Amino acid sequence: MLNTFAPAATLVDGEALPGAQALETTAPPADLWVRGLSKRFDAAQPVLDGVAFQVKAGQRVALIGANGAGKSTLLRCCMHLIPPDGGEVRLFGTPLAGLDAPALRRLRSQVGFVFQKHNLVPRLSALSNVLHGALPRTPLAHAWFQGLAPAALRGEALGCLERVGLSHIALRRADKLSGGQSQRVAVARALMQRPRLIVADEPAASLDPVAGDEVMSLFSGLVKDEGLTMVFTSHDLAHAVKYADRVIALQRGRIVLDALSHEVNVAELRTLYA
Repeated sequence: MLNTFAPAATLVDGEALPGAQALETTAPPADLWVRGLSKRFDAAQPVLDGVAFQVKAGQRVALIGANGAGKSTLLRCCMHLIPPDGGEVRLFGTPLAGLDAPALRRLRSQVGFVFQKHNLVPRLSALSNVLHGALPRTPLAHAWFQGLAPAALRGEALGCLERVGLSHIALRRADKLSGGQSQRVAVARALMQRPRLIVADEPAASLDPVAGDEVMSLFSGLVKDEGLTMVFTSHDLAHAVKYADRVIALQRGRIVLDALSHEVNVAELRTLYA
């Protein structure tokens, strides 16, 4: 993917960072636009300190950094799952500040969430769990009870499972699935939302290396093939470079690198984890 961003604007110790990308202000609006985002949980150093970036439609962006760098907090503040202390976030061109709860829910219904803990309902089947992804657009009973869901909705959910290679275990209970299978069901549930943007927080962190790579390959491929936008956090530098078009590195709550993945030097990035 071509780099359409302006020259570097992020500063560290007064110097511009090579590969850092400034915000554009021209149309069309980015799927996710962030400016001056800050968050502090106590009197210590802020978790986020003036973070600014944007993600255009169709981009796959990896947020990387050591534990405590602010990756997960950034994702949650971007979606207003936790309120930022300062700055501005726009989702699909709409500022999130000032939206009432129903309006915020409607906007977030266009976002598919996948987290490290897949949060499947253990006693329900894989198919029923995927149906939950339709909650924003269908009655509760249809999304919760497989037997009450219209045939078209069940067919759509089965199709989502097929896209992640699990249609053959659609009726298996979630508590009988392996870790990799469970995370694939979580991906299928996110696809069931018909999202424009996928937000994933360490989607492969709880899996063994082989299963993690399989899930990330599948996940990133689906997003690319269907023209979706994706932002994901990862502690795995190889995953970030391999499965994202662009890498944003955080250190102590600030962006210290923002570059296209093919421009990233993994060996240099490892210094962020020292």
